Formats: sequence, structure tokens, C-alpha cells
Amino acid sequence: MRKLDRRILAHFDFVSIILIIPLVVISQWLIGEIAPTLAQKHLVYVGVAVIVFMLFFLLPIRRFSWLIPIFYWLNILLLVAVEFFGHARLGARRWIEIPFIDFTVQPSEIMKPAFILMLAYLISKNPPSLQGYNAKEFAKISFYILLPFFLIAKQPDLGTAIVLLLLGFCILFFVGVNWKVLATLIGTLVISMPLLYTQLHDYQKKRITDFVAEKPSYHVQQSIIAVGSGGFTGKEKENATQTQMKFLPIASSDFIFAYVAERFGFLGAFGLILLYALLILHLLSLAVWNQDYYIKVLASGISFLIFIYMTVNISMTIGFAPVVGVPLPMFSYGGSSFVNFMVLFAIMQNLIVFRFRHMYDDRGKKSFV
Repeated sequence: MRKLDRRILAHFDFVSIILIIPLVVISQWLIGEIAPTLAQKHLVYVGVAVIVFMLFFLLPIRRFSWLIPIFYWLNILLLVAVEFFGHARLGARRWIEIPFIDFTVQPSEIMKPAFILMLAYLISKNPPSLQGYNAKEFAKISFYILLPFFLIAKQPDLGTAIVLLLLGFCILFFVGVNWKVLATLIGTLVISMPLLYTQLHDYQKKRITDFVAEKPSYHVQQSIIAVGSGGFTGKEKENATQTQMKFLPIASSDFIFAYVAERFGFLGAFGLILLYALLILHLLSLAVWNQDYYIKVLASGISFLIFIYMTVNISMTIGFAPVVGVPLPMFSYGGSSFVNFMVLFAIMQNLIVFRFRHMYDDRGKKSFV
């Protein structure tokens, strides 16, 4: 047991945990100021996420890597099932009800870890050459990116679909794609943008027109007022009127960054962005210096996912992007997104700590003897 603990401590990535803890603690504090009842629920989500982290960390993931494609295709079947058996809310069909227990599942959320794991599996089985993936290899892996994109976009959940699309291609370009493939892809995207716009739903087009309009939407106006009113050092809780008097919409989730700026001013907002930047750069350093493609894809995938979520959420808060339902990672109120990130971090830690083959015995269990 002592040898087990010593090896875990030697290889465990404590830096990412140290950078995550302040995000969780500050988030819990701010949600408590906004809505104490939600803070209690969020604390339960955090507890569940910690348990899930431990469970996934202890799984012999490398030994059972052959299950990854099965996990991916099961999630694809769930996305297809949404079309026929899905439960609609606010005009979107994204949830499946579990019979007899009054519980719903959102397959698009479960798809995120399955998606990154599938890319790790495919890339590790067929690593890129020094020149990067050619057009044929790129197309093969792109199929696994585009399939969930179209299924999720059809629900419609364009925000999640675009996040997965950007995430998948960011990972691909990070591990290596021939420059000719990249140039062709960019050219095709630019040419097809007008066609893509015509395929959007009316409410999605309205978000874009609200974004490019001279006057921002009501939600964004209130968010910008909250950000600006915080000044350099912020306000006391009682004086943060945009949030406390309910002018700022969805302050505990989608627009929580605006409350950070109102409460702690420019210094607090900058500090939060700096914390995310350190976490992203640390994860990218793990990806760059590891030759193991499982670790490379997981670490880079988590870093890109955090970057995309953070950039979109903060940009929409200050009027630089259309308003979409993208949370501030590991900070906004909610359970599914937080638990997903903990699953990904647990798998990454598992791959780092138990990355040597001699750490698994013949039965697939971890062994340090």
C-alpha cells in the first residue's frame, strides 16, 4: 500500500487540482450570494463530482480501451433516440425521460467525454506522420466529429454542436494535419457560411441579428451594466444592485462572469481569467511534452474545451458574441457540465498516473508490485 501511494504521489498531476479548487470555492461562494437554495444544490453537485472523479480515476482505463468505441456508439444511439423519444423543453428536443423514476438524461452532455475518448482511441491507433494527417486520414476521423455535430444540431442545440465541432478539429490540428488540408477546410468554411446561415432556426438567426445590431439585447445590456458598474475593485454584496435586484438575468449560470465583475471589479474579473489561462496552459504543456497520444488528446481536449467555454461565455457576457447557453467551466451553477469535466480530469489523471504497462496485471487490475 505504501508503494502504491508513493507511485501515485510521484505521477499525480497536483497542479491542475490546485488550479481547479479556487474555481469551485469562489463559484460556491458567489452562487450562495445570488441564490442560497441553488448553492445548496450546487454543493451536492460538487460532492457527486468528487465521487465520480474517484470512481473514474480508479478504473483500469487502458486495459479496457476497447470499450471506448462501444461507449461512443451507445451515445450516438442515444442522440438518435432523442429524435423519436426525446422530451421537448422550450422548443428543443434534447432530453430522454427515464421511465418510473422521473429522471431525464441529456445525451449531448454525456457525448462530450465519449467524444474526446473516441478521438484519443482513433488517434492512438493511427498516429499522424511527420507531415500530419493527409486528406483521407483526416476525412476518416472527421466522420466521428461530424456525426454527433449534425445529430445535436438537429435537436436543435447549436451551441453544444459547435462546441464539439470546434473541439474535435482543434484536437486534430493540435496532433498534426497537413497544411493543405487546413487551407482547404478554411476555404470551404468561408464559402459555405451563407448556406449555413439559411439552415438556422429563426431564434438562432435572431441571436445573430441581436449580436450585430447597434443596440444589444436586454440581457446583454444588463450584463454590460453589471460589468461596468464594478469599476476597478468591485462592490460589496449589498451594493451589487444589478444582481441583487434581479436586473441581471441568469446571474448564477450563463451570466455569472458579469456578477464576478460587478462584485470584484476589473481585478476580480482579470484574476478569474488568469486562473483559467494558467489551467489551460498547464494542460497544453502536459499535451505537448507527452508522447502518449491518449494523454496528449485528453489533456489538449480538456484545455480546448475550457478555452472554448470560457471564451464564448465571457464574450457573450460583454456583447462580443451571440448569447448561447454555454456555461463558464466549473464555475457556473449546474451539475452536468461540472461532472463531465471531473470525469475528463479523472481519466486524464488515470492515464498519467498509470501510464506504464507494468502497472496492470494480467486480469486488468492495477498492480504496483
